[in-house]
Amino acid sequence: MAKLMINLLSETFVICRLSPSSPLPSWAFDGPFVSITKTDDELSIITIDDRRLPKDIQCERHWKCFKLQGPFPFDMTGILASVLNPLGKADVGILAVSTFDTDYVLVKENNLQIALDVLKQNGHSVHVIS
Repeated sequence: MAKLMINLLSETFVICRLSPSSPLPSWAFDGPFVSITKTDDELSIITIDDRRLPKDIQCERHWKCFKLQGPFPFDMTGILASVLNPLGKADVGILAVSTFDTDYVLVKENNLQIALDVLKQNGHSVHVIS
C-alpha cells in the first residue's frame, strides 16, 4: 500500500443535496475546496459549512476534509485503498472525491480523531493546514 502525505484542511464542510434542475448557487463557491456533481437524480455540493446556507436545503453538516497530496498519475493504483481500507476497518464512514490531480476524503467531525490515529498507524503522514 502507498504511504501518503495527507493534509487535513482546517475548515468544516457541509454536503448539500439540491434538485437536479437547481441553478448553481453563489454560496457554493467559497473556500479552499468545493465539489459540485450533477446527475439525473440530484445536484450535490460540498462546500464550507456556513450557517448562512438557506434553510430549505437538505444538508449533512460537520465533515472534515483530508487532501491526499498529489498529483497522482492516472495509472497509479492503490492510492484511495491505502486510506479507505484502514478507515473502513475502523468503522469510519467516508465520502471520497477525486479530481484531475488528487483525491479528497471527508469524514464526519466526530470521527476525526479516530481517522487521524488510523491514518498515522498505517504509515501516512498527516499535517493540519491552518
